[in-house]
Amino acid sequence: MRINWNIIKFIILVGIIATLYSFSNQRNTIRKLTKIDIEFIDENSPFITLDAVNKLLIQNFDSLTSIDKETLVLNKMEARLLENPMIKNAEVYLTIDGVVGAKIEQRKPIARVTGSQDFYLDDEGKKMPLSEVHSARVPLVTGQTITENKELSELLLKIDMDEYMKKNVIGLNVTGDGSVTMNLRKRDFLVDFGKPIRIEKKFQKLKAFNKRINQDSLQFMYSSVNLSFKDQVIATKKKNHGE
Repeated sequence: MRINWNIIKFIILVGIIATLYSFSNQRNTIRKLTKIDIEFIDENSPFITLDAVNKLLIQNFDSLTSIDKETLVLNKMEARLLENPMIKNAEVYLTIDGVVGAKIEQRKPIARVTGSQDFYLDDEGKKMPLSEVHSARVPLVTGQTITENKELSELLLKIDMDEYMKKNVIGLNVTGDGSVTMNLRKRDFLVDFGKPIRIEKKFQKLKAFNKRINQDSLQFMYSSVNLSFKDQVIATKKKNHGE
């Protein structure tokens, strides 16, 4: 019987490759991790420290070097990150050289609500705690506010999306019937915005009024500006400037 050496060589080669792969895979599995690489992918300054993120990632371990790859469960690490009230999305991954990477998207605050306990409202209209490491530069909301106020959340979101309004609105006060008054940067007058309806139209009226008083150097003549009427702006002069 003639032996087919080519087949035997092929079988031996496959066996060697499989052995090497198994050995390499086993060594790679038990290899210790080397470092953590954390990246914040949003535009906000960090509301949570890198040290806090590290602790969430290596929870129940003394240090990163005490963890081997076999012990690592990436989806559990992601779940721990997502439990943090500052974090909106998180992706945890592992490189072949033992680096644990975490890409983190933070929640975006669009207003700070003040009351018995201060908190942020984020861009999804949800309550967000204040950060111990960074204070967001957002409008301050006072008055009869509630977390699940969709109309107010819509107004705040549109302010955040409008560069002019975002730059100039520094405070809002909400009355019991849901009407809103605004304080503007470098303006003495109070803006009576009314109910959060026809928002874009009211923005346009306020911008036009501000442009006119800038041109006429009338910034300090008015005590209030009412935008709640549909087709007009009612501006009230200070008493020392006449009616």
